[in-house]
Amino acid sequence: MDAQPHEQRRTATEPAADPAPQSAGAAPESGAVPESGAGLDRRAELSEFLRTRRARLQPEDVGLAHYGRQRRVPGLRREELAQLAGVSVAYYTRLEQGNGRNVSPEVLDSIARALRLTDAEHAHLIHLAKPKHKKKQAARTQQVRSSLRQLLDTMDGVPAYVVGRRSEVLAWNRMAAAVFGDWAQMPAPERNWARMVFLKPEYRDLFIEWEQKAIDIVCALRMEAGCYSEDPRLSALVGELSVKSEEFRRLWAAHDVKTSRRRATASSGCAIRWSATWR
Repeated sequence: MDAQPHEQRRTATEPAADPAPQSAGAAPESGAVPESGAGLDRRAELSEFLRTRRARLQPEDVGLAHYGRQRRVPGLRREELAQLAGVSVAYYTRLEQGNGRNVSPEVLDSIARALRLTDAEHAHLIHLAKPKHKKKQAARTQQVRSSLRQLLDTMDGVPAYVVGRRSEVLAWNRMAAAVFGDWAQMPAPERNWARMVFLKPEYRDLFIEWEQKAIDIVCALRMEAGCYSEDPRLSALVGELSVKSEEFRRLWAAHDVKTSRRRATASSGCAIRWSATWR
């Protein structure tokens, strides 16, 4: 249970190319918009993630000589990254084109070190390059354990709610309803932090650092998209937000990922959130 104040040189075989409470309430391009009902394009996600991570590094950042030649593109060149990772340029190029099916964990680790990825980014790279197919799990409805609902009932002095992996608000207590609005009066699809933060102007006033809250939501959705790229409900949410919110499109195109532990401060005080559990 994750409680937090709210909103407070190596060679390898080259990879083969892939084929082209409830009490108060409970839930009864790089930025390309996915088709409705379709999953996210994992190969495109892998390609753009590696490209954006490479673009943020300069030769001097990783100890490479820079001879002052003007660069046509920002960041490290592919051959420089391949050199740092200890793989051939052709190998890395195929991986950055999304052909990561047969890449070894050791090579992914080497590339992650060369790109100076965070732990969350490293995990995201592995999810994209070597996905564990989770079609059945992605299709399951997330449920909140009865014990957690009872705990929400007992928390009278602090807003508390439970969040699903698509940023849905699945259950909450009376204090949360008083602080954030009466979620019970919203249609279930609208009880979603991503929709509320990006599509409801009144939610901007709830946070001292709205931009940070928005970034945290997008980073968490990116992380989930790496794990559940075939989840049609998640891709539909991304598609909807990409169409309706320019700010979401901008943040989504950055391909940044984080765990959900970063804190932002709510202007109305603190809240406690939990991730949903399976029943």
